[in-house]
Amino acid sequence: MGNCWSSQKQAHNPAASSVNPKPEPSAIEKPVVEAQKPAAMTVKIYIVFYSTYGHVYKLAQQQKKGVDSVEGVEGILYQVPEILSEEVLGKMHAPPKPDVPILDVHELPNADGFLFGFPTRYGTMCAQFKAFWDATGSLWSKGALVGKPVGLFTSTASQGGGQESTILTSLPNVVHHGMVFVPAGYSFGAQMYGLDEVRGGSGWGAGTFAAGDGSRQPSKTELDFAEYQGAYFAKIAKKLAAP
Repeated sequence: MGNCWSSQKQAHNPAASSVNPKPEPSAIEKPVVEAQKPAAMTVKIYIVFYSTYGHVYKLAQQQKKGVDSVEGVEGILYQVPEILSEEVLGKMHAPPKPDVPILDVHELPNADGFLFGFPTRYGTMCAQFKAFWDATGSLWSKGALVGKPVGLFTSTASQGGGQESTILTSLPNVVHHGMVFVPAGYSFGAQMYGLDEVRGGSGWGAGTFAAGDGSRQPSKTELDFAEYQGAYFAKIAKKLAAP
């Protein structure tokens, strides 16, 4: 009797029946955590040049100005190593090199695109830039530059010195690396067609005339075209770099 009464008493205990059952783990609300937005990617464009008298360097600076004007894109200036001795450069009356870092070819894969600038030598690129390209064999064997966009600009001494042929004869380097050539074409507008002034540059890329002794400096139109090419190229490179 005692045990039976005790069991019934516990079964009808109001205090015991009022205790809330422990919720199932699935019923526990989890704190809401806001998803972190990925940091905006900065598209890096290496503006790599060789300049003897400073003309190509001035174009490179304008290219960077144009690149930097596009949101989310950054232009970084580099120059290639010099292969001439100080004695030879002195006899050429070449000014000191600008305070710009020299690019190691093995750093090329770190960029999302390239603007390469160099003066002409008999209708093709100068030896300094050719030596730079010739050092990219290991990158070519790995396909490290495949798909990266490239724009080109140049400088010549005279109007018939090879503004277009210098860029044209440089394209095999671009092709063998599987890179994408991005010319501005004639999208710069009416200034591409004007005959009222001496103007370097073409649909292949920006350019300037330096005269035989390097005395002529880039004109406003030539500088404007270089800046335009930088901005135009940056927009295309940004699209290609998008995930």
